Amino acid sequence: MLKNPRKLMLAGLLLACVCARVAGQEVLDRIAARIEDEVILLSEVRGLSRYQKFVDGKSETDAQILDRLIDQWVVRSEAESSRFPRPSDADVQRSVGQLKKSFASPTEYEARKKESGLTDGDIQSMAAAQLYLSNYLDSRFRPAVQIDSKAVEDYYQNGVVVRAKARGQEPPTFEASREYIQEFLIQQGINEEADRWLKESRGRIHVEILLDAGAK
Repeated sequence: MLKNPRKLMLAGLLLACVCARVAGQEVLDRIAARIEDEVILLSEVRGLSRYQKFVDGKSETDAQILDRLIDQWVVRSEAESSRFPRPSDADVQRSVGQLKKSFASPTEYEARKKESGLTDGDIQSMAAAQLYLSNYLDSRFRPAVQIDSKAVEDYYQNGVVVRAKARGQEPPTFEASREYIQEFLIQQGINEEADRWLKESRGRIHVEILLDAGAK
């Protein structure tokens, strides 16, 4: 079965596109980086680390998280400059619901939430920020991604069928898989376009990294 393409994006850039200032966390006023006339605080790095642990059970290094937060700044700045609409409350709640379903059980969800120190309000705020940025990237780059029928057929034969047989399972039919494969490949293309755009954009902004070299 194909993974949810939205969830695939969360594993890459779009997992980093989260507002990491968590209610009740220790306020650290050390500056981790300066971007143009704004700053990223160490508390934001720590907050995203908590969120990564909540979602995946582990987090990246501080340096990797800071790099993601810089990407977040670029995307958010572009989205706000274009007056891109914020997601509706219903869309945010739907996103939170999908996150809950990614856990094995409600008990695991609550346990991981408690371990991370996040509240329901924190998670909802993060989901809203993440959804805003992922929607912007989708809107900006989806029109440029073209997937032909051969690419869909190739992925079915070389991906879906091969994996199903390796597991000793009967693969789903091509017709049943077509729509999911199409969307999966589109999301791959969006990620590739977004990655190229971010690299170009970061070359045009001034970034000063102040995070300690010895950070974890």
